[in-house]
Amino acid sequence: MTDLEQARVAKAHLRTALQGCHGIGAVGVAPTADGYCLQVNVSDEGDREAVPDTIDGVDVRVRVVGPIRASG
Repeated sequence: MTDLEQARVAKAHLRTALQGCHGIGAVGVAPTADGYCLQVNVSDEGDREAVPDTIDGVDVRVRVVGPIRASG
């Protein structure tokens, strides 16, 4: 089980690890049945390869959301 503080620390490490990777969108903390995990939004299936399955012992799940564009 991952607590919220552990997930937040891992999120910071994951954001650093993914910096500059193509197709990476939001990186966030998401609730699970027994704690928290990290969720990464990517633009297409191929971008999933840059994302680790875990970081600092925290599970990472990937969601393919399509092209990522700035809104405004």
